[in-house]
Amino acid sequence: MNPSAKAVGIGALACLALLQGCASSRPVAYVSNADSREISVVAIDRDSGKPQLLQTVAVGGTVMPLALSPDARMLYAALRSEPYTVLAWRIDGASGQLSAAGQAPLPDSMANLATDHGGRYLFGASYGGNVLSVSPLDAQGRPGPAQQVLGTGKNAHAAIPSPDNRFLFVTNLGSDRVMQLRLDAATGRVSPNDPDAMPARAQSGPRHLVFHPDGRHAYLLGELDAGVDLLDYDATRGTLTPRKTWSTLPAGFGGKPWAADLHLTPDGRFLYTSERTSSTIAVWGVDAASGELTLVEHVATEKQPRGFKLDPSGRWLLAVGQVSNSMTIYRIDQKSGRLTKVSELALGKNPNWVEIIELR
Repeated sequence: MNPSAKAVGIGALACLALLQGCASSRPVAYVSNADSREISVVAIDRDSGKPQLLQTVAVGGTVMPLALSPDARMLYAALRSEPYTVLAWRIDGASGQLSAAGQAPLPDSMANLATDHGGRYLFGASYGGNVLSVSPLDAQGRPGPAQQVLGTGKNAHAAIPSPDNRFLFVTNLGSDRVMQLRLDAATGRVSPNDPDAMPARAQSGPRHLVFHPDGRHAYLLGELDAGVDLLDYDATRGTLTPRKTWSTLPAGFGGKPWAADLHLTPDGRFLYTSERTSSTIAVWGVDAASGELTLVEHVATEKQPRGFKLDPSGRWLLAVGQVSNSMTIYRIDQKSGRLTKVSELALGKNPNWVEIIELR
């Protein structure tokens, strides 16, 4: 498999003008489009939020989860069609465009990818295979075959390293638990912590987890009941303890809950969650002392918003719709966290994952 890239939607002169106009900083987003088997590279104007398609990268398979290296110089993507593969691209530091850098086999179809904070290992969580994989990354960031494959509970959905890179947490959607693992940052080996799991609420379906910048709290999104849990985090022991739950569903909701994603602003003041049945994003204020949430608003967004992401500055939120095949860019109010729609962009088929870097 030899992924190829083709530049579309922007000529050389337009690209040069775009770069000169955004010389100080410029967000660039990467969106995986599963059914059209491609990744869209999109520049976002830092002042207006207007998007511009820079590049479309054909990948030759059903591409879904993406992950960035900690230094934002490499992009990784997992193909969920056979042969299961992780593809790696080098990110051009001036334009944000991608060039193929390598690939390696994966042991199964991965629902999620993440690197450790040192950029030496790539974790994969397999929903269908019920496994966690650990793949080495070489000095250039290129992946190798998995060096460790562990069985998980039912439907592993995401692997999240702790802020200090000493522990790894794996959400098990079908088993209603979050695995708690020790991580050896020198070798990449993982092993069970004590206790080896945090029980989640029955039939909540733990899906995605994020740590708060304060290092004392985390938030866990349940796919099956659309609840978001506040967790206390013991950084010394590497353990999580549930404290409180809020429903992310809008008022008057009818149907089957189907929560998808959650992200915090870089300063930890606001949390955002997405729900696919209602096609909404919920905005939450975060109490600095307790970590507790206060609902700010629900915002109608792209149809079936499986993925969204905030840019590193915390000024923009980009949401993609698996059914609408497009992306909406929102301006984030820095005082209230509220979202204001500023622009849209048509994408490929079944966009589902978003990653963003900021070029300077």
